[in-house]
Amino acid sequence: MKGRGFSRVVRSPQDFGALAPEEKRLNSHFGSCPGYTDFPDASLARRARYTLPCPARFAAPLIRALSQLARALPIFCACLPISCLSLFSTPAFAQGSIATIGPSAQIVPPPGNYRFPDGQAYVYGVEWHLFNAGTAIVKLDSTGPDQKVTAIADSAGVANVLYAVHDRFEAHFDPKTFCSLGLTKHSEEGPHKRDTQVTFNYSKRKSLLHEKNLKAGEMKQVENDIPPCVTDVVTGFYYLASLPLQPGNSYTFPVNDGGKTAEVTAHVEGKEKVKVPAGTYQTIRVAAEANSGTLKGRGRVWAWFTDDANHTPVQMRAKLSWGTLLFRLQRIDRH
Repeated sequence: MKGRGFSRVVRSPQDFGALAPEEKRLNSHFGSCPGYTDFPDASLARRARYTLPCPARFAAPLIRALSQLARALPIFCACLPISCLSLFSTPAFAQGSIATIGPSAQIVPPPGNYRFPDGQAYVYGVEWHLFNAGTAIVKLDSTGPDQKVTAIADSAGVANVLYAVHDRFEAHFDPKTFCSLGLTKHSEEGPHKRDTQVTFNYSKRKSLLHEKNLKAGEMKQVENDIPPCVTDVVTGFYYLASLPLQPGNSYTFPVNDGGKTAEVTAHVEGKEKVKVPAGTYQTIRVAAEANSGTLKGRGRVWAWFTDDANHTPVQMRAKLSWGTLLFRLQRIDRH
């Protein structure tokens, strides 16, 4: 026994066997080492004070998770930053056509009668293992000829103490084609602060990324090739929801966030009932993963969309190399 209350460090199999079930789960996650730190967590059933050994070891995977909170929602829609396949020599994108970067990758324009969920904000609670990692909000608005997507990610609780994350995304896309027109991001992740802008020039088949390090004042500019049409890491959230999503169907499409274009595939696995804080829903489960590049084989993601014309994403889960993130719909705000 160490510290106050039920705080303890496991240093032998005998010590581990004496722990209560919730203590075993906690120590299994974090291990033990000298130089432990007492850490309170009111969400535990005993509301006791536990020893979380090696704070740096505990923080490392959480830091990697939190730094991707703002990207996590699009990641559930298969928006992973991976390298593209060889580009086909195709003419510039024309309205209503289909853009390809591989034998099957394509951005499919929405049907003429498709209704975007304008004025709705999806509010999610984000969980990492036993902890509340923060909140994520994604909303869509019509701005005349464009659609604007806004995504907000904020860390909370334990996560915010260890590594604060406050990110803001904004993206615009053409509602007739689903081609992304550009995106901006303001990120505050731990000690890092950056402003990023990405524009897509389809006539030149180029993406251009401008990034400013707000701490050091350094500027970075990167240009990459793109296919005739791409979605981005924010718009991809809505692109997947616009597809028919019939069980057994698969969709492969290109994604770009200013780096190399990604080709990812989403598989519609089946239907099931899901209960989240916002309610209980009949849903369609979709799994997505990278086809190539540095993240191929390093993780898979699932999204549960309501089994109706709205295809509201009510739950999402990402199983990655550093852990699992779970997003559960808290409510839908209308503005």
